This record gives sequence, structure tokens and C-alpha cells, in this order.
Amino acid sequence: MTTFADFVAAPWTVVCHEPCKPSTKGRVESLLRTQLLPEFGPFDLNRLGDEDISRWFDCYSRTAPAGANRALDVLLQILNFAVECGKLAANPARTIRRNPRPRKTRFLTRAEIRRLHQALDAHRGRGSGVQQADIIRLLLLTGCRKGELIALRWSEVHDDRLVLSDSKTGPRAVFLSAEAQAILTRQPRIGPYVFPSPTDPSANRSAELSLWRKVRRTANIADVRLHDLRHSFASHAVMAGVPLPVVSRLLGHAQMRMTLRRCA
Repeated sequence: MTTFADFVAAPWTVVCHEPCKPSTKGRVESLLRTQLLPEFGPFDLNRLGDEDISRWFDCYSRTAPAGANRALDVLLQILNFAVECGKLAANPARTIRRNPRPRKTRFLTRAEIRRLHQALDAHRGRGSGVQQADIIRLLLLTGCRKGELIALRWSEVHDDRLVLSDSKTGPRAVFLSAEAQAILTRQPRIGPYVFPSPTDPSANRSAELSLWRKVRRTANIADVRLHDLRHSFASHAVMAGVPLPVVSRLLGHAQMRMTLRRCA
């Protein structure tokens, strides 16, 4: 018998996962750790059916539809490789329909941004809640992608800028406002990562930001996605007179037409 966990450990990790970029590996490992291995780890690959996968996907989709899509993509890739290796006759996840993705970009108004900061102040809590609140603020203040902040190392923090070594489109610099600098300065230095795991300071924290679902309800912006904070950063920069080519570089876009779509 080959369990899902055994197959993920080897050969999938060796052949498919190890060659990936560090940022990609971090995102995949987070989904494996928080979703796929707890749910499917003990399953015999040959007994893993579409009903099991559908039940998990529907449950996860109720709270995080985009996260469920990302986890499903990883599961599909793993099971496709199992088919290639002769461990499965067919991929049981192939019939699962991904959640529709909202296409309209949503920008926060200044009033909504004020309410968001107020909601973050009210929900800071302790430990992970403090981390999550600061990451959410930095998403809005820097235009960074969530994965870039989750995996941010102290070696990439340089006074008034971040020098990201592994962003989606390659190395890039992110300039920091005084408010963003203050958020980074107050983080405890207990390991290589700015936002370390609460259980293992040598690793970065999970990509799961459950606080976001709470604060957006409190701030009355329930239709806003976390990634819309990046769009809002770009939009407000353009409205403040920052030239579009500069905004494009700040966001790390490979092509300026991507920036135009985000700011439209």
C-alpha cells in the first residue's frame, strides 16, 4: 500500500517539488502542511476517491475559495504525477470544478482604509494575531504580494527598502514609507524570517491569514479580497501622481499593461 503522505514524501517531492523556486516551495509546503496532508495523508492512493476530494474542497471553499483553488491545483499536480508513475489509473481530482474567480478589481477608498486600520487595531490579539495584523498593514503600505511578506527574511530588509531576492518576477526593490518601516522595526528578531513560525523560529509563518476574514467584516468591506490591498496600493499611488512606469516597478510587474489592468 502507498499512502498519499508516502507518495508526497517520495518520489513527488524529489522529482517535482525540489526543483521549484523557494517562494513556490514555501506556498506549496504551507498547503501541504495545513490542508492536504492532514486531510489525505493516511489515504491509500488507490482508495482516494472524488467524493473524498469533493467533500474536502467544498468545506474549504466555504471560508477560502481562492485558497481552496490553490490547494486543489497542488493536489491535481501530485495525483497527475501518481498516474504517470503507475500508482493510479486515473486522477480522482480531475472532475472537481474550481471556484469561479471574481474578475472585477476592487479598490479601497480612503474611508475604507481608515475602517480597516481601526478593525486591525481592535483585533490585534496576541502572537499570531499581531503578526497577521502587521502583514495585512504591510500589504496595503507596500503593494507586496502576500507570499513575499510571508517569506521575507531580515537579510532582505535595508533601512528604507526591501531588497527581495525571490519575487515572482525576479529580484526587486520595494521602497518603504515611515509607517512601513515602523511596522518592520517592531518585529522581534528571533530567526532569519521577519514573520517566523510560532512553533519553529527557523521557519516562516503559515500563509494562512484567518484574521483577514474577521477584520474585513468588522470594517464592512466583506467583498474585498486580500490581494485587492495590492491593487489599492497601486491605485492610490497613481492618484498621488506617481508615474505609471514607477508604479509598475514598485509592484514588480514584468509588463506595464499588467499595471494598467490593476489600476483601471
